[in-house]
Amino acid sequence: MKSKTTHDRVGSTMSVHAEARKVTTHTLQEMKRAGEPITMLTAYDYSLAKLVDAGGVDVILVGDSASNVMAGQVTTVPITLEHMIYHAQCVQRAVDRALIVVDLPFGSYQGNSKQALDSSIRIMKEAEAHAVKLEGGSEVVESIRRILTAGIPVMGHLGLTPQSIYKFGTYTVRAKEDEEAEKLLADARLLEEAGCFALVLEKIPRELASRVANEVSIPVIGIGAGPDVDGQVLVLHDMLGITMDFSPRFLRRYLNLAEAIHGAVESYCDDVRSKSFPSEEESYSS
Repeated sequence: MKSKTTHDRVGSTMSVHAEARKVTTHTLQEMKRAGEPITMLTAYDYSLAKLVDAGGVDVILVGDSASNVMAGQVTTVPITLEHMIYHAQCVQRAVDRALIVVDLPFGSYQGNSKQALDSSIRIMKEAEAHAVKLEGGSEVVESIRRILTAGIPVMGHLGLTPQSIYKFGTYTVRAKEDEEAEKLLADARLLEEAGCFALVLEKIPRELASRVANEVSIPVIGIGAGPDVDGQVLVLHDMLGITMDFSPRFLRRYLNLAEAIHGAVESYCDDVRSKSFPSEEESYSS
């Protein structure tokens, strides 16, 4: 049990988050031990990654959700390893402080541990990422162990695993039944034993997520998993209100950029059409 690492210890000692000039996997472990919540957001390009890093987030996930918010795909399945490396390269050039974790896309690790290792090595070498993330429990533990033999940190992902959407057939809350909940608990312990440095839990009951966070020593980061875990992650485009057609219960929108951008573009078009842009001050003279 982690009775001495719960969130009521925040503020009792010097902040690990504030002291970290560069976030590492060790930093996240120390944050869990100190009871400091971990912040994680997605990013896929240089400009937004630079803003996210400057905002003080601990972990930037170059997620395969780029398939949805950047490429307009319905699922995360179509995105390729080459796409993920490109997005990770863009993010890496922007980031000074945050830990950069990159999703292994569908088809780059399942059922073939050598392919999993090869994919991870490409991400680390070509994108200069800091860690990889992959979905699944016992089904992928061989791949996780093989990746770790190369010294590449691995973040796990249990609960709703979007790459398996065609298996589940729905994005509803996972592990509500006892059998699936027990498997998730067993998988969480297995991923910890295999050597994962952290674990994402997506869209599961808060009571189960809390139990996992208390039973494993590695940081547990939730998305739709309630407040009783070690950190939270959201898709940047969702929390900024850029994508407005996705509104799950767990999402909190901090801005409505869709409305702001729409208004700005309308104003620009009006100004050009009325010839009020560019003005005298915005023009050069000979």
